[in-house]
Amino acid sequence: MKIALGTAAVVVSLAWAVQASAATYVLEPDAVWTAGQSTPSKGWSVTVDGTKIVRVGPRAAAPAGAEVIALPGATLIPGLIELHSHLLLHPYNETTWDDQVLKESPYYRTLRGGRDAARTLQSGFTTLRDLGSEGAADADVALKTAIEDGVIEGPRLLVATRAIVATGTYGPRKGFRTDMELPQGAEEVSGEAEMASAVRRQSAAGADWIKLYSDYRTGPDGSTRPTFTQKELDVAVEIAHASGRPVAIHAAGDEGIRRAVLAGADTIEHGYGASEATFKLMKEKGATYVPTLTAPASTAQYFQGYVPGKSPPTPSMQAAEKAFRTALRLGVNIGVGSDVGVFAHGESWRELDWMVRYGMTPLQALTAATAGNAKVLRRETDLGRLEDGFFADIVAVQGDPTRDLTVIKDVRFVMKGGKIHRRP
Repeated sequence: MKIALGTAAVVVSLAWAVQASAATYVLEPDAVWTAGQSTPSKGWSVTVDGTKIVRVGPRAAAPAGAEVIALPGATLIPGLIELHSHLLLHPYNETTWDDQVLKESPYYRTLRGGRDAARTLQSGFTTLRDLGSEGAADADVALKTAIEDGVIEGPRLLVATRAIVATGTYGPRKGFRTDMELPQGAEEVSGEAEMASAVRRQSAAGADWIKLYSDYRTGPDGSTRPTFTQKELDVAVEIAHASGRPVAIHAAGDEGIRRAVLAGADTIEHGYGASEATFKLMKEKGATYVPTLTAPASTAQYFQGYVPGKSPPTPSMQAAEKAFRTALRLGVNIGVGSDVGVFAHGESWRELDWMVRYGMTPLQALTAATAGNAKVLRRETDLGRLEDGFFADIVAVQGDPTRDLTVIKDVRFVMKGGKIHRRP
């Protein structure tokens, strides 16, 4: 079956439409980058049998009955991994966060999320960590299950269900009567006992990761302030880790970041206000920094008149760049997560672009988005590399992404777990 795929024409039924019948494939690009090399290897091929890669190396005779797929001009890379996504959100220039939480039903948001999961997979991201349903309860678990069952197409998901926030610190709240009961974007808690219950509740709801907010814009002047005590954060991380679940903590101000690191957070999300001392602590404790550089740039573009390539960076963009460059200089482990949902799904590649602008080499950014992110997810033994025995999550791009990272915008082939979702 031959199907022409336009970049904008992505529908849920593609999961069936593009799947070829053969169970064994030999992929023959111009070059292969395994996430273990400094440069792609010319003249190599990748053989896939079922869900796994069975051979990576110089081209050889194809096994009997295998389908050979020629990908001229392309480089094969591991499926890309996104560490900070929100499939249940859509861009704020379309509909504000408050309106999505207050006016859009979880059913509608889930259907949109299914469409956006397909768009994401088509763009070459085969695994996503989705960090909070933002008021849609455990709809992210439903999306994950539907993808795993083959009902819809989408990336492999690790989900967080409802994020956990301090009582009275997370919207929507401003501008409404104080006695109104409004839908909330996260689960509110106060005190160590409520925190423990919330972590257990989200775990039972299907969370793979526990998501917390250690600070937010709660100061009388709108400044970012810590929202949980050190003991409350300690309890959350202790209980989550005891259940085998890692913890991601939203933290933008230095004190909130410091408390999150001391509590044992596995990843720090955003981290724009971290001091050098706090980044050194992060490195010492082994926490991963997920800088979400695309989020402040998108917000500036939507609401502050920022024009890419023409306008000077906004203060929030400058803070993000400073934090990123500091973490990079100090050798903090940096993951790739964009906060996609704030901007359009299917464009997570933008995060890698910002990372290169702010000092990473294309090779560093590409490695972080594959083997590096797989390690953060504790999946370094089966995801993030093109190696024998690993899941066949494979993407083809035109050109050499280790030299020019912008080529990852031009995805020609996508395979997830041995199943073809996009091909020339």
